[in-house]
Amino acid sequence: MHQPPRSTTTMTSSINTARRSAVKSILLLPPALALTSMSSCQAGAPTDRQPVFSSLRDAEEELTGLAKAKALVSGAAWTWAQTLEHCAQSIEYSVSGFPESKSKLFQNTVGAAALGVFSWRGRMSHDLAEPIPGAPALARATPPEVALARLRASVASFRSWSRPLQPHFAYGALDRDAYEQAHAMHLANHRSQFRAVS
Repeated sequence: MHQPPRSTTTMTSSINTARRSAVKSILLLPPALALTSMSSCQAGAPTDRQPVFSSLRDAEEELTGLAKAKALVSGAAWTWAQTLEHCAQSIEYSVSGFPESKSKLFQNTVGAAALGVFSWRGRMSHDLAEPIPGAPALARATPPEVALARLRASVASFRSWSRPLQPHFAYGALDRDAYEQAHAMHLANHRSQFRAVS
């Protein structure tokens, strides 16, 4: 049987209810999951092994092994040396202070939630071609051994630092253990794009 047309008031009410429902659904999505899914970037690259480092010591051991490889195959936008320098920058800035930071609101909501998800699963996923905000450009001509030496020096400086660490530009204030885990996961995520060729 043919239904009579609905009144404009009833239709407007239904549309408003649908809109409110959609907005609620979006707001209830964990911001960290939205962030990690949007920034997982290159997760399906053929060289992606998804390594996991529980500490900077684990990362250093892995990097020492990679330094002995004849060559590295990569799906990354950056060279191996640029990648090492980028990771060194992050560790250095945790001691000296990041040149630019997200808002406190971002750090305390999206940033903290994203780090919580990364810590829970033991792996980070982020844009592997995105520089640290305000950091100097990564030079393409830096030799890998020079970049590795810089990274090792940054780790040694981080370990010996006895004063408070500086807030992370996206995750905010972190204690030493949380910062070490964040650095280790950061290194592992970038390491995932490189495979040694013997």
